[in-house]
Amino acid sequence: MALHITGDTAADELLTDNPLALLVGMLLDQQVPMETAFAGPLKIEQRTGAADAATIAGMAPDEFLEAFKQTPAVHRFPGSMATRVQTLCQTLVDDWGGDASALWTQGDPSGPEVLKRLKALPGFGEQKAKIFLALLGKQYGFTGEGWREASAPYGEDGSYRSVADIVSPDSLAKVREHKKAMKAAAKATK
Repeated sequence: MALHITGDTAADELLTDNPLALLVGMLLDQQVPMETAFAGPLKIEQRTGAADAATIAGMAPDEFLEAFKQTPAVHRFPGSMATRVQTLCQTLVDDWGGDASALWTQGDPSGPEVLKRLKALPGFGEQKAKIFLALLGKQYGFTGEGWREASAPYGEDGSYRSVADIVSPDSLAKVREHKKAMKAAAKATK
């Protein structure tokens, strides 16, 4: 299994190999292009040397913010997102022993249980949690019972709705087309 989300080999390898990086990428995936969000964990690692929840949570907030602000910035809202990443990491330390993958591996959980665990994380609402669950099921080897139903509509087989469906430049283009159509439809109903 290898993820192909960012178009950057090193960033995609980190996402594939480090469950925390994948979770942080999902957290950052708002108000920036998907590739930018999911490339963020590599920038964080390169600038801080940290790739684990305990180290990131324990960093001085001002130092961590400086790493976020370096050009190119990790996110267009470095202040709020740096705080969110550290809060997420502290939650993982407090509740999951610092192990992001425990969210979907500890106790052999079902899809609905993983969804519940994800929604309990800071910065993960219903939609983001469902998209991440679909990503786990479609590309990260998660096979918990009921994951497709719990992640609906993002877990739907053969769909191109979200980052969960990006496996190539072609699938990225299809996801972008879907998002564009959804925005146009939403605008038309206003």
